[in-house]
Amino acid sequence: MHDDLIARAKAWLAEDPDAETREELAELIDAGDVPELSARFSGTLQFGTAGLRGELGAGPMRMNRGVVIRAAAGLAAYLKKNGTPHGDEGAGLVVIGYDARHKSADFARDTAAVMTGAGLRAAVLPRPLPTPVLAFAIRHLGAVAGVEVTASHNPPRDNGYKVYLGDGSQIVPPADAEIAAEIDAIASLHDVPRPESGWETLDDAVLDAYLARTDAVLGAGSPRTARTVYTAMHGVGRDVLLAAFARAGFPEPVLVAEQADPDPDFPTVAFPNPEEPGAMDLAFARARATDPDLVIANDPDADRCAVAVKDGGDWRMLRGDEVGALLAAHLVRRGARGTFAESIVSSSLLGRIAGKAGLPYEETLTGFKWIARVDGLRYGYEEALGYCVDPEGVRDKDGITAALAITELASVLKEEGRTLLDLLDDLAVEHGLHATDQLSVRVQDLSLIADAMRRLREQPPAELAGLPVTLAEDLSRGTDRLPPTDGLRYTLTGARVIVRPSGTEPKLKCYLEVVVPVADHAGLPAARARAAELLDAVRRDLSAAAGI
Repeated sequence: MHDDLIARAKAWLAEDPDAETREELAELIDAGDVPELSARFSGTLQFGTAGLRGELGAGPMRMNRGVVIRAAAGLAAYLKKNGTPHGDEGAGLVVIGYDARHKSADFARDTAAVMTGAGLRAAVLPRPLPTPVLAFAIRHLGAVAGVEVTASHNPPRDNGYKVYLGDGSQIVPPADAEIAAEIDAIASLHDVPRPESGWETLDDAVLDAYLARTDAVLGAGSPRTARTVYTAMHGVGRDVLLAAFARAGFPEPVLVAEQADPDPDFPTVAFPNPEEPGAMDLAFARARATDPDLVIANDPDADRCAVAVKDGGDWRMLRGDEVGALLAAHLVRRGARGTFAESIVSSSLLGRIAGKAGLPYEETLTGFKWIARVDGLRYGYEEALGYCVDPEGVRDKDGITAALAITELASVLKEEGRTLLDLLDDLAVEHGLHATDQLSVRVQDLSLIADAMRRLREQPPAELAGLPVTLAEDLSRGTDRLPPTDGLRYTLTGARVIVRPSGTEPKLKCYLEVVVPVADHAGLPAARARAAELLDAVRRDLSAAAGI
């Protein structure tokens, strides 16, 4: 076993095109570090519906140039096998974007080289830019596919590889499995042609086109008065967001200077995710000093948008479900037509807003790869701070256009002497108070997640927080509206719970919602207290049932 492990590591080393990871792996081999080598050579990083994501380092279980070249070659083979268009300009175009993480630019160049070597055309965005710019560019340029090198809001040691097809939305089954099979068929990196040149580096025309498209997000003649504090969370959102806000005529956002510049080490935060504890502390400090109307944050690749408001004497983050409902109400008020859609783990309030407005409504599996595919989509969101307010422009979540839309709404309300919180109160009185929360458990040992799911499948709870479970669904079997996925859904009287393993992080995620009727505004404090009490009890009982 030991000899076989060393032999596999040496074979990988012989092909590794990166001096940095070659040195890292050579040191592990020389030291005979069996535990570390075993971790890196226990399999291969699996290509799935989120593409690839993992820790940087040497070996097939890490993100590195060798893994990326194989992934790119597999994608190229899939595209050629499935027939890419050949028009006047020859082979189909693959457009490639990247963020400012460690190795992102290298992975983008490797991808362009592999596509070119495979006889496809490749074009790379001019510099690190938000993921939604890449999603826009695919359709704008008529590409057959797109790749974004990003790990979104993961820790600094991670990177990832997100794949889109020509419709501008992320891959879903069966494309993911077919691409994975092509990756597995690559015997050696030496079999993958990688010319030194031949691809195009795009200029700013595609970014200018994206910014021009943001005009479609805002209403003609709408007020543009709301003042914002903005943090890019050490990512790539700042320049594009500032340009979009200037184009729209909003006051220039006040920047959180410590987090404004791209920095792959994310030095001011434990996790570069606005949802994580402490991530918004610097933004709140800036808000206390400048007293804006709202705080806006993007995650590092700017496809997500966080919003915070002043609540009483201090600032608090709005939940993704709250922002999702606010944007829906704003679009309804502006006369939007088309389907409103969300993932199953998001608040059921969206369905009530759509129903009251006479609009079609759809639920999908988690992730914008599913939401973006809804027929006739006009607006889609997921509770993890992802919003699609302009599906004709970007068929994915977009933290830039979402920031524009929520700032427009804040401006409209400001002109009326009202706030986002006032509108949330109105929605609660109209549709019932929809309160959501999460029980999220991060693990080192992934078997703990499998154990919890097995325990819940074998012994599903009959009640939670004293509320009877009226329907227990194992989503791995699929439903009449949803394809199979690894998840459990419990419908209770006045509540709902969904349990699923995270698709991008070592976490078990439990999504909780309770709905408390409210007769009028005077009843809101009591309804909030009751909702908080129920959520606490549901969380406690679910934790016990899952053994977590």
